[in-house]
Amino acid sequence: METRRERDTMGEIMVPAERHWGAQTQRSLENFKIGTEKMPREIIVAFAYLKEACARANAGFGKLTAEQAENISAVCGEIRTGQWESEFPLAVWQTGSGTQTNMNVNEVISHLATERGTALHPNDHVNASQSSNDTFPSALHIAAVLAAEAGVLPAARRLSGTLARLERENEDVIKIGRTHLQDATPLRFSQEISGWRELVDAPCRMLEMALLELRRLAIGGTAVGTGLNAPEGFDAKVCACLTELCGTEFVPDENKFHALTSKDALVFAHGALKALAANLMKIANDVRWYASGPRCGLGELHIPENEPGSSIMPGKVNPTQCEAVTMVAVQVMGNDAAIGFAASQGNFQLNVFLPACAQNFLQSARLLADAMDSFRVHCMEGLTADRERMEQNLRGSLMLVTCLTPKIGYEKAAECAKQALRNGTTLKEAALSLGLMSEAEFDEAVRPEKMV
Repeated sequence: METRRERDTMGEIMVPAERHWGAQTQRSLENFKIGTEKMPREIIVAFAYLKEACARANAGFGKLTAEQAENISAVCGEIRTGQWESEFPLAVWQTGSGTQTNMNVNEVISHLATERGTALHPNDHVNASQSSNDTFPSALHIAAVLAAEAGVLPAARRLSGTLARLERENEDVIKIGRTHLQDATPLRFSQEISGWRELVDAPCRMLEMALLELRRLAIGGTAVGTGLNAPEGFDAKVCACLTELCGTEFVPDENKFHALTSKDALVFAHGALKALAANLMKIANDVRWYASGPRCGLGELHIPENEPGSSIMPGKVNPTQCEAVTMVAVQVMGNDAAIGFAASQGNFQLNVFLPACAQNFLQSARLLADAMDSFRVHCMEGLTADRERMEQNLRGSLMLVTCLTPKIGYEKAAECAKQALRNGTTLKEAALSLGLMSEAEFDEAVRPEKMV
């Protein structure tokens, strides 16, 4: 492999000749051969937004020339399109401040710009008015906001729309309710679906609320929050540029000492993702229980048959989309624990678990968005009610006895239900045999459509 010689404050190191990174990136590659997880692309994209905004702000303060800022901006635009994706190879499991990823971005930008005729130094120019200690937390917040706005929330709205359609289509279907996995009083199937829809919508409102805190950025705090080497007003200028570039608002965190050491905003936002995951677990489990069978389960729903379900049992079809959603939910819950532990490690002026926070938060957002789209397209869009089975289960339920309570009292109604269960008869037969009411009185009282 052909190499070239690069130099940093620790001395010289050989770098692959075809690569655009420098000495610090190479040292990280050689020193942190841990796992297979690479720094998420969303973080690199967020850095490309941030470095462009910082370059523009620095030009405004006279710390960069217009030409230098334009060249940084041009390279950052290319990075965001994925043109230089292979130039960002560093592991998640590196320095806890993300310093090496910050320098990876700085080095790639400076090398590419220098090749095009504008000599740039990764620290003096690309990293001007910045520190890894304020850029990585800022990039993390930027990436989290964009992942929520471009990924999670749109996918959730699409799923909610499908549920709203199913709700409208099933307004006339009455089915038996179930609590504690036991028969309960009836409800409309549309009412149950409305609960599913709100299970998607409610955590989205929580996530939108959490984004208010994620929009606050640490940029301008530099090393320990004092803003050393950054011009006054740099933070506001950068955030204004970011708002323009990203099309969504970012503002300076007013207390940089908080911004550098705390990840409470990320914990809060991921809590909303965990709430969404928990609710998706409930929906997926409901669907697969209702679709269980086809002959020996509940069998109240039909879901699309997407692929064979068994390598040994011919004709078997499984609720695979439901299973995928529930596995994603479990992963998100695990990620939430990891983020909580990581956020608790803000020692003195800096949290040094930032790459782990980035890895877990962005994986959760990515998985939830993908899982919701897959579940919607391959399961919920084709979901239909087995109305005949629902009616059969409704008529066979003993909990219709609840509507007899106002007529004959709780204890006699319970006696009626227990006799019907013991003898394997209908409620009507039990009520008549006990002499609790006439056939006409029973028919008038037991009307499921009046119970919903």
